[in-house]
Amino acid sequence: MSASALQATLVDFALAELVRAHRDSFPPAWSAESWAKLLIWLALNCGCGSDPASLEAFAQALGPALSQRMRRLFFSRELEDLGLQVLADPAESQVLVQPLQADGTGPLDPARVSQALERCELTPRLAAPECWQTLEALTAIPWQEAPCS
Repeated sequence: MSASALQATLVDFALAELVRAHRDSFPPAWSAESWAKLLIWLALNCGCGSDPASLEAFAQALGPALSQRMRRLFFSRELEDLGLQVLADPAESQVLVQPLQADGTGPLDPARVSQALERCELTPRLAAPECWQTLEALTAIPWQEAPCS
């Protein structure tokens, strides 16, 4: 592996760890506001000014691919003991809960899904269990504001 490839891997790893370490530092959790606060914090710590033009330049410098990877990390949680991953981006119409390992055992146990949502403090913001949709080994849960279908 070349030196530049190693450097790129190291920067990607460090950035992912930084997002994981600080994603709970910017309330309210699971909101576009918390995501914006993280980006502002990163920009300021990289020496950018706090004016809108500087913040916009920072966002453009990140680029869409890196921003998307960071956002996906920011709005996901891996619950190893439950064997589940929760993806709860408020820009999406629903929260997704899926197994960490593809085990092919069919639908997820609703009690386990509920436990994961409770632990992530998402339950009050989500639709009732009768609105949940089970798709193979994935459970899709609408945000509370979204109508049940």
